[in-house]
Amino acid sequence: MKFGVIRMQTFLLSALLTANLAAFGQVAGDEDKEMFNRAQQRDQKAIDEARNGWWKNSMKTHDERIQWWREARFGMFIHWGVYSVPAGEWKGKAVKGYSEHLMRKEKISRADYLDLAHTFNPLKFNAAEWISTAKKAGMRYFIITAKHHDGFAMYDSRVSGFNVVKQSPFKRDPMAELAAAAKKQGMKFGFYYSHAFDWEHPDAPGNDWEYNNPGGDKLLGGANWFDSHPEWLPKAAKYVDEKTIPQIKELINKYHPDILWFDTPHKLPLSENIRILKAIRETDPNIVVNGRLVRSATGNFGDYVNTGDRPAELLTVAGDAEAIPTTNESYGYSKHDNSHKSAKFFIQLLANSASRGANLLMNIGPKGDGSFDTRDTRILDSIGNWLSQNGQSIYGTERGQLPIPAWGVSTQKGRQIYLHVFNWPRDGNLELGGLKTEVSKAWFLTDKSKKPLQVKRLDATTLNIGLPLKSPGSPDVVIVLETKGKIETDTARLIAANVKLNRFLVFDAKVHGKMGFGDGKTDKYYVTGWKNKADYLSWDLRALKPGKYNVVAKYIGEEGGGSYEVEIGGFKRQLEVLAEKYVAHDMGMADIAPGTQVLTVKPIAIKDAELMRLLEIQLIPVR
Repeated sequence: MKFGVIRMQTFLLSALLTANLAAFGQVAGDEDKEMFNRAQQRDQKAIDEARNGWWKNSMKTHDERIQWWREARFGMFIHWGVYSVPAGEWKGKAVKGYSEHLMRKEKISRADYLDLAHTFNPLKFNAAEWISTAKKAGMRYFIITAKHHDGFAMYDSRVSGFNVVKQSPFKRDPMAELAAAAKKQGMKFGFYYSHAFDWEHPDAPGNDWEYNNPGGDKLLGGANWFDSHPEWLPKAAKYVDEKTIPQIKELINKYHPDILWFDTPHKLPLSENIRILKAIRETDPNIVVNGRLVRSATGNFGDYVNTGDRPAELLTVAGDAEAIPTTNESYGYSKHDNSHKSAKFFIQLLANSASRGANLLMNIGPKGDGSFDTRDTRILDSIGNWLSQNGQSIYGTERGQLPIPAWGVSTQKGRQIYLHVFNWPRDGNLELGGLKTEVSKAWFLTDKSKKPLQVKRLDATTLNIGLPLKSPGSPDVVIVLETKGKIETDTARLIAANVKLNRFLVFDAKVHGKMGFGDGKTDKYYVTGWKNKADYLSWDLRALKPGKYNVVAKYIGEEGGGSYEVEIGGFKRQLEVLAEKYVAHDMGMADIAPGTQVLTVKPIAIKDAELMRLLEIQLIPVR
């Protein structure tokens, strides 16, 4: 099956290269050019040494190291620290956005932040309950912030006295307690560690309100300060030598984590990030390391790729990948953030993620007193209830080979295919397109008796599965197909006439030309950089019978301009791009004939920097 597989790491990493080239374009004179060249040579030397030596050797055991992670599919992410006490509020006013960024947003001094730490006393914290809550939710691994960007260690660190044991009345080591509880309950465990940002440290990137350091909001020295000001590098290297690497080794040697999670690598030069990864591999070669520690224009040095933060839609990427949604919008606890999504949203996102061969690392932010928000626990309980009955369709599964159906997604394991039905067919006929392999039996996964469902082959690649007219009410009803041999599929997506909506996302399109993508957040799952009139998008489709469909184009048009054409079969419409933030463009009704179809979206004229940021094309059945 083809989801329009994208090498997400190449897309993300090329952005870094583009940024470097932009920096090159901004410098002036032979001296600046020479400085830039030296910076590139520095990074290239580090890459070559890694690829030809220690990193190459470490990847020989990659599959063995990451196997548990691949099978887990679902993990718990926890953002918890001193910032959880004010909970998105400072000096009586609400602070918007990520609560864990409070120190930066409010330009809080190290001394004042230390005073805040002196109030951190989470007496309701219970490590065993935290791990058991994650386990009951169906999560198979647990990652928590050992040190976030504020630089405050949430464990007993001998490297830095800026830590929870020495500076808070709590006087306990929550990381030690969680590591022990995870081991006792059989939960894989690890840490988030902010290696690049450190707002308390005078030598680290990020704090530009007390120390005038690069990497902060003032953008001192530019986004690529390490290229434009190499004379600042010794200071950052001193921080890496004296705090980052020693604390990471401390975490490894004291708590023996299964996984380490990093972020914001662009705040340090590539060579420093590579040096940190080398130290990890030398200390414990069996630790899984995410993809946000070392990434460059030449590739990703982590064990897997991290895709979007807070995604609503997902790209299919080559290799192992992980997305990180959170229950509301802030990762740390914010008492003012009431944007909690439904359990249905996360259950379907989890199935969608597994269908693309990826993991979901779902975040919650516990309160400053050590308790969980009841809104979070309700979501977790609902997910856990669903997984207790349907986990077989998620854990240890592989990327689905079937083309994306209008009614949901699919996963698979061996000769079994799991159909995740989000949108119930109104006539009880589930049409499954793209499967060439014969099916011996079909049943509801929750039916312990495995009562067979009626399966009828309609043609060489299409099955009809008879369902009750009324949905059982689950946000994701799973049907198991037992196949008779190796799973073979066709790539064309079936247009469904008996569901509410057919959605064709740009994330799943064939890209003809050179374009990028948004990060997958709500209303940001769009195509970017549509600048060339010759570039276009297409989807291979197939219709079983003639039908009428309203055609709708959804896009962000406020920064675009020009005109475009949508075509499928005998339907062709040309419209001007509307310069509005969010557009649902009704293009009229299409009569679609049976057989194969190609849906295309092409530019007619591009008047501004880009045509538009297309999200999806919808085909809505007309009864």
